[in-house]
Amino acid sequence: MNPAAEQALDYVKAIAPYQPGKPISELARELGLDENKIVKLASNENPLGISPLAKRAIEKCLNELALYPDGNGFALKQAIAQKLSVGMDQIVLGNGSNDVLDLAARAYLAPGADSVYSRHAFAVYPLAVQACGARGIEVPAVDFGHDLAAMRAAITPATRVVWVANPNNPTGTLLPAAELHAFIASVPQDVVVVLDEAYGEYLTDEQRADSVAWLQEFPNLVVTRTFSKAYGLAGLRVGYALAHADVAGMLNRVREPFNVNALAQTAAVAALGDNDFIRQSAELNHAGMAQLEAGFKQLGLDYIPSFGNFICVRIGNATAMYRRLLELGVIVRPVGNYGMPEYLRISIGTANENSIFLAALQQALQEQELK
Repeated sequence: MNPAAEQALDYVKAIAPYQPGKPISELARELGLDENKIVKLASNENPLGISPLAKRAIEKCLNELALYPDGNGFALKQAIAQKLSVGMDQIVLGNGSNDVLDLAARAYLAPGADSVYSRHAFAVYPLAVQACGARGIEVPAVDFGHDLAAMRAAITPATRVVWVANPNNPTGTLLPAAELHAFIASVPQDVVVVLDEAYGEYLTDEQRADSVAWLQEFPNLVVTRTFSKAYGLAGLRVGYALAHADVAGMLNRVREPFNVNALAQTAAVAALGDNDFIRQSAELNHAGMAQLEAGFKQLGLDYIPSFGNFICVRIGNATAMYRRLLELGVIVRPVGNYGMPEYLRISIGTANENSIFLAALQQALQEQELK
């Protein structure tokens, strides 16, 4: 190895980098396919695209790109504060919610500290923990979801951060609000609980926990959200965390200057007010979920009921199926790195995209039977 690379910290050298979903352009280059005919259902993006209000706001902002963005993000923080009835000093902005997850790790974890997360939970949690040199404690899942009692039992005197995703990615499982509330109440107040709600906009009012109100009750709670999913701004990378002002202050101390660019801030302010777009996105997602579930049942395939904008389906040889679907111009997400080697995760697309995927899946399954 390069001598300079050898000098990196041992726990950094041990990290296996996060692998994002394959881009359409990459698949087109690799297999010589027409980009316009490729369907990407791999990264939980919004098939409706960008909010119309956000698009108009971006167009008005283009002439200001020679200027640095507002490093404090005043307008976006103000919009979030007004919408959610929180103080502006309780908000931490990030380059996607991935960034604020990393900020939580950097502010609270170091060699000698522990952090608890569930098996089959978002891959960024163990990566963020490992990057800080802390010890990750992975708790076995129950029915592909969080075992809250086991997670509570895994907390040690050295534990500084506990991670909970609701709904969970990649499995789509959902914790009932009462159970989640009881769990947070049971965690020592000097242990930060990071509640990742990246997919919360896809829940119904009955399913959604009142996590923002819980901030007044739990000074150790950090709620993270994103504009990359339902709001359709994945390419701009903007998310945020909500926490007690003291905890938010700690995260802001390790936040990079200008970590959210001007276009992202402007678009997020507009998108936050586009209630019609969010409603349409949720409705399309619910219809698409039903379409895929019906398709899986028709094909005799097991799947994990999901509350996100994606669903995991069980395939005998998932790796081979993933590769064959690529050849057929459909990109989905293998989840073997999540301890689920028999499953593929499929993002919900438009009705037409879902149909194309189901047809390709059926063709690939028939080909497997003939071998």
